Amino acid sequence: MALKDYRYHISLYIIVPIIFAGIAFLSALLTFLVAQHYHRLGQDGSLQVHLWALLFALLSFICGLVVTRLLLMPVKRFVQRANDIPVISRPEDEKYHRKQVDEIKHFENVFERVEDVLSKLDARQLFPEIIGDSRVMRGLLRRVQMVAPTDSTVLILGESGTGKELVASSIHHNSRRKQNPFIKLNCVAIPPDLLESELFGHEKGAFTGAAARKPGKFELAHGGTIFLDEIGDMPLGLQAKILRVIQEKEFDRVGGTRTVRVDVRIICATNKDLSQMVKEGTFREDLYYRINVFSLPLPALRERKEDIPLLVDSFLSRTTPEIGIASPALQMMIGYAWPGNVRELQNTVERAAVLSQGQEITVAHLPDTITEMFHQSYIAGENDEAMSIDDKLKEIEKGMIIEALKKTNGIQVRAAELIGINQRSLWHRIKKYQIDAAAFKTNKG
Repeated sequence: MALKDYRYHISLYIIVPIIFAGIAFLSALLTFLVAQHYHRLGQDGSLQVHLWALLFALLSFICGLVVTRLLLMPVKRFVQRANDIPVISRPEDEKYHRKQVDEIKHFENVFERVEDVLSKLDARQLFPEIIGDSRVMRGLLRRVQMVAPTDSTVLILGESGTGKELVASSIHHNSRRKQNPFIKLNCVAIPPDLLESELFGHEKGAFTGAAARKPGKFELAHGGTIFLDEIGDMPLGLQAKILRVIQEKEFDRVGGTRTVRVDVRIICATNKDLSQMVKEGTFREDLYYRINVFSLPLPALRERKEDIPLLVDSFLSRTTPEIGIASPALQMMIGYAWPGNVRELQNTVERAAVLSQGQEITVAHLPDTITEMFHQSYIAGENDEAMSIDDKLKEIEKGMIIEALKKTNGIQVRAAELIGINQRSLWHRIKKYQIDAAAFKTNKG
């Protein structure tokens, strides 16, 4: 009969303190025994006791050194290898090599960078359809990753064109319900008198034209997810019935007498301020708290401008992969405010690709709304709301840095050469403008 191999795994938080506590206990015990021995002999053993204490202190130091080395060597090897990877290395690492930064602080910095890179890879693997490596987008995707596996009701907030439907779809496809239906309904696209029928279905003869029973969106979404876009535009009377579905998991068809029960996860989205609508009495307070279980605020495109080159590349690769974009045109795109967000950017890129007739997209192919804004911003006093020259120069400089990082795949030495400044100056500008330079180091796959 074979003997079983039993292994016990004990935490380092227990082993290391026990080792040092044991050394301290043995040192005290042996020192006491030595002192007691000389006392019985009637001799003054103070010198010997001090020598023993010194010996035990030396042994404790050696043991501490060995333990620390055993624990830190794998960490140091990992940090050294990580520093050799371009996507993780930074100019400030030179301070560590020159002993200007303590070792623990350097380790913390490297671990943060590794975590940063891994979060990007994780986001790209889980949400390949969502384009964005900026910090704000990675923060959003981490929240999506947290809520997706649950059945919690989600409220997606954001301006028009920020990709609320795309986020809702990503939540569904990373949930336990991904094999079941994902049903979408835009509350503002359906006339109010037909919206109830669309949501809950109707029985034959319920109203003029109802020639047969028709299942509603909630019924079709049974077992899956329903996405109610622009829920802020839903009529007050219908909001009470939505509340009933959320609370009781049941509803009645229009013209029906039999209650229908459903198992549906609800995701809502709006570009309106629902809390303000509650104060104004145009949105039910009880429904607001029911749908606002887990909120996901989506950033506007102007809040994540470092993602614009990635988005432009993505849009071009889907439609006209042979077409590129000139640096001045891309810089104008980066400096533009994009009130229509990602949707406006996508339409602009597709229009510019058509106008370019297979050639490189230049400033001439951009809409007047973009080019005129840049021209007007240089005319002082013509428009009180126009951006100042200093602010515009900062935008242009930031755009040039982002474009250079994009062209060099995030390698700061080459980006600095491309712009014509030294690497240290580039690093300071990257910090000043809060550009996530690491985002460009992995965008080539």
